[in-house]
Amino acid sequence: MTGASKPRKGTEMAEFIPETSLVGKIPITYARKNLLLPCRTASGELVLVSGNPGAREAIDEMRFLAGPARVVPAAGEEILPLIDAAYERVQAPEREIAEGLSGEWDIDVAATIEETKDLLDSPDEAPVIRFVHSVLFRAIRERSSDIHFEPYEKELVVRNRVDGILYPMVTAPRKWHAPAVSRVKVMAGLDIAERRLPQDGRIRIRLGGKEIDIRVSTVPTSFGERAVLRILDRTHILLGLTDLGLADSDLASLERFLARSNGILLVTGPTGSGKTTTLYAALRRLDSGTKNIITIEDPVEYQIRGIGQIQVNPKIQLTFAGGLRSILRQDPDIIMVGEIRDAETAEIAIQASLTGHLVLSTLHTNDSASAVTRLVDMGIEPFLVASSLSGVIAQRLVRRLCPECKVPYEPGAGESRSIGLSASPSVPFYRPAGCAKCLNTGYAGRTGLYEILPADEAIRSMILTRADADGIRALAVSRGMRTILAAGAEKVAEGVTSVEEVLRVTQED
Repeated sequence: MTGASKPRKGTEMAEFIPETSLVGKIPITYARKNLLLPCRTASGELVLVSGNPGAREAIDEMRFLAGPARVVPAAGEEILPLIDAAYERVQAPEREIAEGLSGEWDIDVAATIEETKDLLDSPDEAPVIRFVHSVLFRAIRERSSDIHFEPYEKELVVRNRVDGILYPMVTAPRKWHAPAVSRVKVMAGLDIAERRLPQDGRIRIRLGGKEIDIRVSTVPTSFGERAVLRILDRTHILLGLTDLGLADSDLASLERFLARSNGILLVTGPTGSGKTTTLYAALRRLDSGTKNIITIEDPVEYQIRGIGQIQVNPKIQLTFAGGLRSILRQDPDIIMVGEIRDAETAEIAIQASLTGHLVLSTLHTNDSASAVTRLVDMGIEPFLVASSLSGVIAQRLVRRLCPECKVPYEPGAGESRSIGLSASPSVPFYRPAGCAKCLNTGYAGRTGLYEILPADEAIRSMILTRADADGIRALAVSRGMRTILAAGAEKVAEGVTSVEEVLRVTQED
């Protein structure tokens, strides 16, 4: 092992570039097992980066394949991500898809399906499997939250949702639709023979050592089954309250809500506005080890250690209402109900909050004031709403401008007024440009806009008189509540997002 030295760590590993011509000939399982990867230095020298320099047999085998090469020791925790990244690049989605679509094959899905422990270990599978796996590779690499398989008369369109926006990924010939959807259904344990009814399932895979859960939903359409895959990265680090993008005053208000021992806190907003993320952050804040916290969700997206989480299952009559009744017999201190969908669930949740429990839940309304009137419209007595409600949080998610390519400019008066500013600001606004790091979208990641309505005495009085949402909203604003649009204007002034993005998520309000 001539030339071996102490293990390289940190930024020193960046000087090594994986030798793709050799990586493609070595199974990823072999590379990961032996912590060995052929690389080139900046000067072009071939080296073997090894996390186990004592593995002489594996190093000799690699030298037999690669030729004379110097061994460079590396820490195991440093080389594993390098190996995974190298194999993901070698099995690039674009190349896999191009190979899959360029040939003419008769595909027998049932005869070719064989599950693998890690998707990166399956470069030689049947074309349809390579195609589906390639779609998964690219979606996960691009931080997609959803994948859509959409059949049309003459083509199959695959689209990714990244930061809340759908982007076309690939367009395939129509003949690829049935095999691709069948492959997804087999992976999810669904009935591939049933194409007339909607089905739901789940896939659990590993990709480069990362645990990924994928929720699958299929529905019949005029041109065949449409499949949507929701990607849930199990290695994803759940956010804390300070990571949500809350202003200091809003964070203080939320902390006051959570400090209470009873009452109900509602988080509202449309689908995909980050309500569940906010609730999970709140639960992590509340989980002190001295309280019994139980949730009922549909689905349980992320497991939180120390918290009892129940999955809704309508097939066995385990609904939100039924599960909530059972939870109340489990001596809970804090209850989280994934969503209040009907009057029965709302009534049980409110009764629980009145009997010494802190209840967290979500509701589908456009703003905070509408949540109050929605509960009354469901049939809940106004005095129950007024006495149980601690507060309402309405929220939206906006895309963050890419810090690498955002461009400053001076807005006009009309543009400033569109987000509630009366005059041109003294600081520049920024607009998206697009670069390789943000996939040429100009945006990378998302942050939240929040509108927090505390149920103080004035608001409770209006609830008792069955006031409408506009009246409650006007009173709350007069008492200092910051609207979602105002929160968006603040993010624009800080250079976090753009005017167009704020208007996109608030224009329905």
